[in-house]
Amino acid sequence: MDLKNLLATGGLALALWLGGMTVAGAASKEEIDAEVQEAIENFYRQTSAGKRLAQKAAGMLVFPKVFKAGIGIGGEYGEGALLVNGRTVAYYSIAAASIGFQLGAQVKSQILLFMNQKVLGDFRRSRGWEAGVDGSVALATLGAGGEITTNTVKQPIIGFIFSNKGLMYNLTFEGSKITRIER
Repeated sequence: MDLKNLLATGGLALALWLGGMTVAGAASKEEIDAEVQEAIENFYRQTSAGKRLAQKAAGMLVFPKVFKAGIGIGGEYGEGALLVNGRTVAYYSIAAASIGFQLGAQVKSQILLFMNQKVLGDFRRSRGWEAGVDGSVALATLGAGGEITTNTVKQPIIGFIFSNKGLMYNLTFEGSKITRIER
C-alpha cells in the first residue's frame, strides 16, 4: 500500500472513529452544563485578565472538551454552550479537519468571547459559523504580568484555548465550523 492510500485509509478510519465517538458520547444538556461550568472555573483560575474580559462580553461560547486526534489526517470535535448574562441560551458543536504531519490525540477547552451585541447577534443568526470566514477570532496571548495584550482586548471576538496545564499557544480557531445543536 502506498503512502497516499495509507493516509486515505487512516483518515477514513479516524473520521469514522471520531464520528462514532460523538454519536455514542452525545452529551445531555445537564452533562454539557456541568462541564461548561467546570471549564469556566478552570479558565478563571488560570487568567484573571480573561475573567475580567468574560465579565464584559456580550456572550461566551464554551467548549469544555474538544477532542483532537490525527495520523497524517486529523479531526477534532466538541460540544458546548453559549452563555449570555451567565445563562445558557443554546448548545453548539465545533468541528475541524486538518492534513499534515500529526500523530496523537489531545483534549482541550476552548472559549470564544463575543465582545459586543453585533458580533453576538451575527453569530446567533448564522446557520453554521466558520472561524476565519464568518468572523475573525483573535487568539488571546498573555503579556507581562499575565495581562492580555492591548491589541487583543480591542478585538470583537477573542478566543482562548487551554488545558488543565494552562493556556495553550500556537493553536488556532481558523477553519473550525461551529453549528447549533438541539439538546
